[in-house]
Amino acid sequence: MTHPLPHPRPLDAAQALDAHLDLIGRDAERWLDLFADDATVEFPYATALGVPGRFEGKPAIRRYFEGMLERFRDLSLRDVRRYPTTDPDVALAEVHGSAIILPAGKRYEQDYVMVVATRDGKIVRYREYWNPAPVVEAFGEALAAGREAAS
Repeated sequence: MTHPLPHPRPLDAAQALDAHLDLIGRDAERWLDLFADDATVEFPYATALGVPGRFEGKPAIRRYFEGMLERFRDLSLRDVRRYPTTDPDVALAEVHGSAIILPAGKRYEQDYVMVVATRDGKIVRYREYWNPAPVVEAFGEALAAGREAAS
């Protein structure tokens, strides 16, 4: 009699957040697999820059991140500070990110607050708060072009 292999336990939100930090910018397919089909990604401060701040469903998330991550070279996320919650399906963290933004080659430094909510081991809501000023400085002309394309 053979014994079936046990199914891996679904990720809790803290594990999903760690996987997100490990995979983003490194392995797009494995990163996208962290998300539920109906997931939402939100950047509440993006609308202040005239760009979309919410993406619904995996196809929209894929389109946004593929285009955005092509601009980030040497993305590094560090100084992660995790904040435990009483809900295993919610995780919070502060993270510092660095990259070189292409094509201009400008250095980008940003502090993020990330909120991850999971259901059945998949991310269903990812919310990322960041300071718009470094975005404007690093993305400049590309940001303006994105605003024009969105209107």
